[in-house]
Amino acid sequence: AAIAKNAEATAKQYSDIDFKPVEPTNDINQQISAVESLIAAKVDALVILPNDGQQLNQVALQATEAGIPVVNLDRIFPDKLAYRTWIGGDNYGMGVAAGHFIGKQLKDKGVSNPVIVEIQGIATLPLTQERSKGFEDALKTYGFSVTAKQDAQFTVETGNEVATSLLQAHKKIDAMWNHDDDQGVGVLAAIKEAGRDEFIMVGGAGSLNAMREIQSGTSVLKATVTYSPTMASSAIKLARLIAQGKGMSDLVENQVPQSITLASETITKDNVENYLALGFES
Repeated sequence: AAIAKNAEATAKQYSDIDFKPVEPTNDINQQISAVESLIAAKVDALVILPNDGQQLNQVALQATEAGIPVVNLDRIFPDKLAYRTWIGGDNYGMGVAAGHFIGKQLKDKGVSNPVIVEIQGIATLPLTQERSKGFEDALKTYGFSVTAKQDAQFTVETGNEVATSLLQAHKKIDAMWNHDDDQGVGVLAAIKEAGRDEFIMVGGAGSLNAMREIQSGTSVLKATVTYSPTMASSAIKLARLIAQGKGMSDLVENQVPQSITLASETITKDNVENYLALGFES
């Protein structure tokens, strides 16, 4: 929802953009049909966030072959010929940022052999595996490792169930990383229901409700690492520049770069006020 909202709001900033959004859907065939209709309409640029990059790769290639530059947002097409520019978040970097925050906090407290639990999104997705790998690699630099991890499917309900299960299984926890602030609503509810507050928690993505929890200073949630839907706003700006044959004003090159990976930033009580305007409602 935040992706769609940000894209539309950015397009409205420019009188020279005729914005043509399609109905959001997770149905692959409907996504393909929507792209085909935009190719037929001979649009000047396409911004596509595919539900599955592999399955929409062919239609993105068709757009490129028709002379329409494609800005590939977030979930990447496997064929580089299918897009002009890719922009997205850093999943591995999210894990690294979460791991360093937790590692440093525990080291500073002098904790040895900590119990660290991890609540993933959908375990089979490459993005989830990248997040977990980054987390594992960062923790390793402090001599720590993940004690237990479980996936929560990116939903509030499952987040609640998984957190409840992990809290029951571990009578003492030192740190928790939850990959996604949306499912984190359920995770936090389970923590409050259990009356547990002996550990620190880090979230993921950068939702407004997570930021408010951090800002309060009374929650176990001490930080969240960003995977921001602002990438949709930037994708619209990039598509406009590409369609107009322009580059990026602060770069030396004449054209927009082929790939842009956004850094995963760590939001804490110290800097949360700088991020409130970028947060999204869970």
